[in-house]
Amino acid sequence: MRIEDAIKQKSFENEFLKLNINLLFTSSWLFNHLKHFLDPFKISWQQFNILRILKGSQPKPLSLKVISDRMIDKTSNTSRLIDKLLKKGMVDRIPCPEDRRKVDIRLTEKGFDIVVASSKIVESKMQMLYTNISVEEAGIVNDLLDKLRN
Repeated sequence: MRIEDAIKQKSFENEFLKLNINLLFTSSWLFNHLKHFLDPFKISWQQFNILRILKGSQPKPLSLKVISDRMIDKTSNTSRLIDKLLKKGMVDRIPCPEDRRKVDIRLTEKGFDIVVASSKIVESKMQMLYTNISVEEAGIVNDLLDKLRN
């Protein structure tokens, strides 16, 4: 669906404004799908991001700062998200013996099981959203988005 049809706007002032609206609309569309896919696991997409980061570092735990630096949403309150995952039994805090102020975060077995199961669902369902574009087109979009951020 064209962005003009999706938001019921006939034209845009220029292509850059249209691109901005299109990126924001598409991002929201993707995150709404992602939220829906994660609902059965009772985790937010930000919590899912943390679980994936921790899974990728296993068996090594990570500091709160490292997790924050790797987050997709840089405005997330990582400490609050970790607290919620801790209450759900998906992560553990490991105090640093050399520095009592430093705490590392580790994925629990429950957290590992949740991230593995949710990742399978998310990856398969997200793949279905991209059936209208080819692998080559996906590469072009990735290159253009990388170029936009540079």
